[in-house]
Amino acid sequence: MIVLGGIFTIAIADAFSDALGIHISKEFENAHSVKEIWGATISTFLAKFLFAMTFVVPVFSPPASHAIIVSLVWGFSFLLA
Repeated sequence: MIVLGGIFTIAIADAFSDALGIHISKEFENAHSVKEIWGATISTFLAKFLFAMTFVVPVFSPPASHAIIVSLVWGFSFLLA
């Protein structure tokens, strides 16, 4: 439960911070409508949050060492892609 709580906390905090950054960036460009700005903000939050939630799946695999290896492979595969 502690690991899951940590994943949820990091997912929400990271998604909010990136969404806020995108929101502020788009506002200061003065080239987008309010609808476009909020669309970018919400889509950034959802994409970051949902990607982070994919790391919850390996936590449910029985041995902890297996979950760690699967999470590392999963994360590095996206970094290398």
